[in-house]
Amino acid sequence: MSVAAVAGPASPFELTEDQRDLQRTAREFAAERLAPDAVRWDQDKHFPVEVIREAGQLGIGGVYVDERFGGSGLSRFESVLIFEALATGDPSIAAYLSIHNMCAGMIDRFGSDEQRARWLPSLCATERLASYCLTEPEAGSDAAALRTKAVRDGDEYVLTGVKQFISGGGSSDVYVVMARTGEEGAAGISTFVVDGAAEGLSFGANERKMGWNAQPTRQVTFDGVRVGADQRLGAEGIGFKIAMAGLDGGRLSIAACSLGGAQAALDKSLGYVRERSAFGSKIGEFQALRFKLADMATELEAARLLLWRAAWALDVRDPAATRLCAMAKRLATDAGFAVANEALQIHGGYGYLAEYGLEKIVRDLRVHQILEGTNEIMRMIISRGLLEAP
Repeated sequence: MSVAAVAGPASPFELTEDQRDLQRTAREFAAERLAPDAVRWDQDKHFPVEVIREAGQLGIGGVYVDERFGGSGLSRFESVLIFEALATGDPSIAAYLSIHNMCAGMIDRFGSDEQRARWLPSLCATERLASYCLTEPEAGSDAAALRTKAVRDGDEYVLTGVKQFISGGGSSDVYVVMARTGEEGAAGISTFVVDGAAEGLSFGANERKMGWNAQPTRQVTFDGVRVGADQRLGAEGIGFKIAMAGLDGGRLSIAACSLGGAQAALDKSLGYVRERSAFGSKIGEFQALRFKLADMATELEAARLLLWRAAWALDVRDPAATRLCAMAKRLATDAGFAVANEALQIHGGYGYLAEYGLEKIVRDLRVHQILEGTNEIMRMIISRGLLEAP
């Protein structure tokens, strides 16, 4: 089945049949179209746009975008089920799809109907791909200190500045850009949708990275890029709010991708310990390994339940949603990396070989503890929410 709107869970712990179908569809796509080539894409630094287009045909290009504009109209709860399933095949491609969806979701939530009709159908179909442009060379965790400027000139804005670590940079067709239109700090930031072919837009070299090699990461430079005032999302000065709203959902998706990658690593480990023998016994009979597997599964299940709780909170606009999203991102990305690393250790020397795919999962999941807000920033968000609560 293709992705389509479905009802919410019957209980916090039980998925509906439709939701299980969503998982199954995404898991089958991951197994058939992502997993077989994941190691090769990583080694060749190949961005499989043709496969991403196939994901769009299943409705995965606009998972939580309004159906009127080509989206699948799903909830954030359903979206995390999909991204976790996709990441079992390749966390790098699943994560790029999550960023693309974050951009589409921002346009859907904050754009006018004219803007939504202009950009969303092609983004949802993945005929065009999107990148999120917030981070700068000197404005990472302190995102409100960004320096890229958008100066009003009649019916246009002129964008000048540099964005750093942009997933999809140079390959995407649409860039959702946060730029300064006013005073210093968060209140002076606005959001723009910039065409990838705009004059004055240029890209740095594809970064050499520890992981996420199957998606390009480049610096994006705006040198007098002109955009129409009708390419601004919302009013001037609310761009930081738009960026942070996007990141709430983005953190859930990255958390889900961590769980999916780690689940794949755990599944590989279960198969390995059933087959591998040492000292006259299957190593799955060794108590130390059994305890390790039990802890790995428990950590993933605990993180998954918190992720579901946070996704539900975002769906119902719970006032605690931002704090819960930060909690879920922190726990799931830490647990996901730890489980993948343990899986590599269980495989011994084989885990260190590229052909087994485990070292790739470890490398891919490591960056999840950094992007969409570092896990140290997540702790700041969580503690601020706790201390400011009535």
